[in-house]
Amino acid sequence: MVADLKEWLSEFLARGLLADIITLAGFLLALLVVARLMSQKKAPANTFAWLLVIVLVPYVGVPLYLLFGGSKLRRLAARKTPLAPALRHRPDTPSLFSESAVAQTIMASGAGAPFAGNRLKLLTTGPETFAELARQIAGAQHCIHITTFILGRDETGRRIVQLLAERAQAGVKVRLLLDSVGSMFIGASFIAPLRQAGGEIIRFMPVLPFTSRGSANLRNHRKIAVFDHSRAIIGGHNLADDYMGPLPSRKYFDDVGALVEGPAAVLLNEVFIADWCFASRRSPEALRAPLPLERAATGGHAELQVVASGPDVPGDPLYEGIISMIQEAERSIWIVTPYFIPDDVLLRSLIVKARAGRDVTLIVPAHSNHPVTDFARRHYVRELRRAGGRVQLFGPGMMHSKAVMVDDRIGLLGSANFDLRSLFVNFEIGLVIHSEHEVQAIKAWARGLLPHCREMKMEGPKKYRLLGNILEDFSRLLAPLL
Repeated sequence: MVADLKEWLSEFLARGLLADIITLAGFLLALLVVARLMSQKKAPANTFAWLLVIVLVPYVGVPLYLLFGGSKLRRLAARKTPLAPALRHRPDTPSLFSESAVAQTIMASGAGAPFAGNRLKLLTTGPETFAELARQIAGAQHCIHITTFILGRDETGRRIVQLLAERAQAGVKVRLLLDSVGSMFIGASFIAPLRQAGGEIIRFMPVLPFTSRGSANLRNHRKIAVFDHSRAIIGGHNLADDYMGPLPSRKYFDDVGALVEGPAAVLLNEVFIADWCFASRRSPEALRAPLPLERAATGGHAELQVVASGPDVPGDPLYEGIISMIQEAERSIWIVTPYFIPDDVLLRSLIVKARAGRDVTLIVPAHSNHPVTDFARRHYVRELRRAGGRVQLFGPGMMHSKAVMVDDRIGLLGSANFDLRSLFVNFEIGLVIHSEHEVQAIKAWARGLLPHCREMKMEGPKKYRLLGNILEDFSRLLAPLL
């Protein structure tokens, strides 16, 4: 009896002591995480959101922060081929807009100058984009460089893999860079035809198995396809059934992209090379072609500025470029985005312009493919609407397009959404258009969305809906993490 009692007491103390040690270790780890969070000097909203999760649900918040809490990791940026020197190279055909306020702001934040001598063709439908991609793949003679966030495990993804495999079999150097989170369900067997034909496939910053190269939060959201170093497709389209395909379909997300020919395509290739060499740990010299920017000029009239944004760029050029565009607006600001979660500076800048009588028009999907972001945006669109801005709700169907147009004279296309993750965390790519003819074409496309939209009306007397209000407030608190 006494022996049994002693054994039970010993086990109890051991279990209690173990629990105390685990609790103490968890507390110390949480303190270290909070100290690291505060030292990073993130935006106050971002810091508060993480603190909220860590304090309220530490057993969830601490692991999530360790896995996803990274922002600009300087050590990661130092290991990547720096983009700024390559993109700052000036050709013999500089843009007339190199000295504009917007261009100078973007350059000061880490991006390159605008270049003249480009051609730009808008791609506004799924079949059109797929057809152009297939045509460029078939016409490539030397190399094909493609980076995408999502490669669909579907008919579109399978067809693109087959097209790439055919060109690799013909001796074209094919390199495919997949984000490891966006394309996590793509197994080796799915891309085997391309690899067996001699193509190369690399995954960007794998999450599993865990590595020490950065944070799982830092995703490569860029969508770039470059052909023979001199032609490129850029935009928001992923390589999947939801975005494109050979046949017309009502299921496609409404998206926009562009085919670019000229110096801007050469610079987009430089962005791909930097990403590829970081992911593959190879030297960039073997991937570069001896094609000077001045020789890449096509004689086109598009004046384009390539803007890469992310941990491999010293500043936040897309974010600061958008702020500069808004501040320089004299007549109109049109924004097309699937997710609208701006920070206070962006929101206040838009509100000030709306109150000053400028045409501030925001086009967002009535219901996006991420309902939590719809709850998170409600506060921001309501404030913009109250200031006099127009909010157009696109539907039915999902709108995945990303574009900004100011005064019909300067525009922005690319992969970045109008939210904190795209503007401050992800690797993103943008194309700032400084030539009016091309900007007016983008504006005409945006106007074509309006027949499919309904205008958001001012709210009448509020009905108290507890659950909806709680979801909206909670989503807004967590908006910096979305």
